[in-house]
Amino acid sequence: MSNLIKGNKYEWETVIGLEIHAQVKSNSKLFSNSSTAFGSKPNSQVSLVDAAMPGMLPVINSYCVEQAIKTGIGLKAKINNYSVFDRKNYFYADLPQGYQISQYKYPIVGEGKVSIDFKDGSSKDIRIVRLHLEQDAGKSLHDQNPTKTYVDLNRSGVALMEIVSEPDIRSADEAGLYINKIRSILMYLDTCDGNMQEGSLRADVNISVRKPGEDFGTRCEIKNLNSIKFIKQAINYEAKRQIEILEEEGTIKQNTLLFNTNTGKTKPMRSKEEAHDYRYFPDPDLLPLEIDQKIIDKLVNSIPELPDERKRKYAEDYNLSNYDASVLTADKSVSDYFDSVIKSDNALIDSAKIVANWITTELFSLLKEKNIEISNSPISSAYLGKLIKLIKEDIISGKIAKDLLIEMFESKEDPEIIIEKKGLRQVTDTSEIENIVDEVLNENQKMVEQYLSGKDKLLGFFVGQSMKKSKGKANPKILNDILKQKLSKKN
Repeated sequence: MSNLIKGNKYEWETVIGLEIHAQVKSNSKLFSNSSTAFGSKPNSQVSLVDAAMPGMLPVINSYCVEQAIKTGIGLKAKINNYSVFDRKNYFYADLPQGYQISQYKYPIVGEGKVSIDFKDGSSKDIRIVRLHLEQDAGKSLHDQNPTKTYVDLNRSGVALMEIVSEPDIRSADEAGLYINKIRSILMYLDTCDGNMQEGSLRADVNISVRKPGEDFGTRCEIKNLNSIKFIKQAINYEAKRQIEILEEEGTIKQNTLLFNTNTGKTKPMRSKEEAHDYRYFPDPDLLPLEIDQKIIDKLVNSIPELPDERKRKYAEDYNLSNYDASVLTADKSVSDYFDSVIKSDNALIDSAKIVANWITTELFSLLKEKNIEISNSPISSAYLGKLIKLIKEDIISGKIAKDLLIEMFESKEDPEIIIEKKGLRQVTDTSEIENIVDEVLNENQKMVEQYLSGKDKLLGFFVGQSMKKSKGKANPKILNDILKQKLSKKN
């Protein structure tokens, strides 16, 4: 599939690089012991270090360092034994130091890559430049007072991992896949909770356009996007904006932009800074970080099974397609649920495709409707396994199973109990089904004559009427066989 965008005059290619800011999953901040709990009263989690009081010195949180290393390992990246914390100088009202402690020339994690998967079964590697640790700023509140801005420093000093990609992304859809993959890896590793609504994961988008094969164009940066939906909208709008300017012989100004989610448009925030504008220099209050290789090796051995490994296992052990395996492994809780269903009964190992379909279609639909995460699903993995086994054993039909799933979702009951209570067991008695078919054919003589005269599609009508008479409980295969047999005898 081509990612080229058609302008009025030319075809254009979008060139995108992402800077993902992932909050380290840690109980305390990067340089202080203040809590990182979300939703607390403003300025209730601020130490003297976080508030940049004179004489207060930062002390590195070793757990945050380990979390960054684990993330680097998960991104198949180089872990640097030597890294340096720098001061990145700029002014924000919610940045009490007047600088941010970050990393620049010597980050904790170097080059890596992640693979994204497409629906057609193909995949693509996105290169990662680096992952560096830095502290978050506070938050300016502009909607509390008509004439004043308030500052909440609860986030000040929270540990962030900034994951910077090469400009390898070529469309909004690829950007969405890439962010989802990074989020998935972080959640498997338990190094970030991936909650975009709470700001635990957000992204800056660097975007330019060019004619295919030409040099990169002038890029603009869209700041602080915390939804994949808005990231894709912002990319699509900004690409079209730049194309319109270039086709009118204009020039792109290197700006930092904000995306207005109400209008769906980007607007300038300030002119784009370069690295030298921040006057980086090593933080004199923090020694260089020297990590023993034994610590790195120990963390390598602690890494759990990651999405790509699980995907490979699903393809090899369960014969699932690349796409099905990608959907299941994108979210660890979904993958865990799938594993639990399969393990609930050995007979389901050969029905992995059916299990995958029931999870990603029927169950997903119910969960989405009620806005429930699969980890809190009212239907346990064991009960879903039972439901699928009941279909396989011809105890219930697929149609009854869908209705039964809704009942299970509401009642949280064992499907076998519901079947017995409501008399939903499938009819497999051939004589009973023969009686139903005879009744339907006798009641629809004209339709029978039309069928015999060549209107073969009427078979579906007879099946539907017979299923209706059996209240959906007749075994569809037996019913079809009996219908065809009886109709053939009338010829």
